[in-house]
Amino acid sequence: MIFVGTDGCKKGWLAVKLTDGLEWETRVFEDIGTLWVDFHDAAIILLIDIPIGLKDDGPNERECDLLARKLLGNKRAASVFRPPCRKAVYSPIDKSSDINFRITKKRLPLQTLNIIPKIREVDTLLSNDQSARLQIREIHPEICFWALSGGRPMQYSKKKQEGFFERQKILESVYTKTEAIGNEASSDYRRSEVARDDVIDALVAAVTAKIGFNRFLTIPDTPPIDSKGLRMEMVYFPLEGVA
Repeated sequence: MIFVGTDGCKKGWLAVKLTDGLEWETRVFEDIGTLWVDFHDAAIILLIDIPIGLKDDGPNERECDLLARKLLGNKRAASVFRPPCRKAVYSPIDKSSDINFRITKKRLPLQTLNIIPKIREVDTLLSNDQSARLQIREIHPEICFWALSGGRPMQYSKKKQEGFFERQKILESVYTKTEAIGNEASSDYRRSEVARDDVIDALVAAVTAKIGFNRFLTIPDTPPIDSKGLRMEMVYFPLEGVA
């Protein structure tokens, strides 16, 4: 089996590939379609940090986002943003916030507007490729770290030095090549192209895929399905202390 964790970065998509053994590879792809062509294989599980499954209308949020904020508590809840509705995702960026407000009564912050093109890429791929739906599933890095640390939200922001080392330590406890992968990515890519937290987020997705394969849990337990047939969920793998 091949286990892939993917996170958006300024250069496109960073993918961390792990094998059944201790081999690994890091690569950057310009778009999700190119990444999927490269990893399109039945022996691959790919976990990605991007919303999958979108609301079409109404003021209610996805259940997975609401539950994730509750689990992460006050310090980390803000890292779980509300995804735009599908019509806003497929609208011109300069009109997306107004369209989202008209449909959901919520405007979109700049952080969300910046990743709409990536949400659109993934939604388009999964809406049109049945095989991709079976292998590409959504994670949230903070939920993955929460689960790997026994149900404890991270104390520091991942943007801070303390937060980076806090997350790195957790990963090292379950995957011994964590530091080596981080060092390789730092030498291969400029920080302006791939940030340090992009690497740690992609890696926690890959590690979750590897150690949780065939044993994943989801938020919520029974994910609802959107109008395109996509699950609205977050995948995670719990270590001790997480129900």
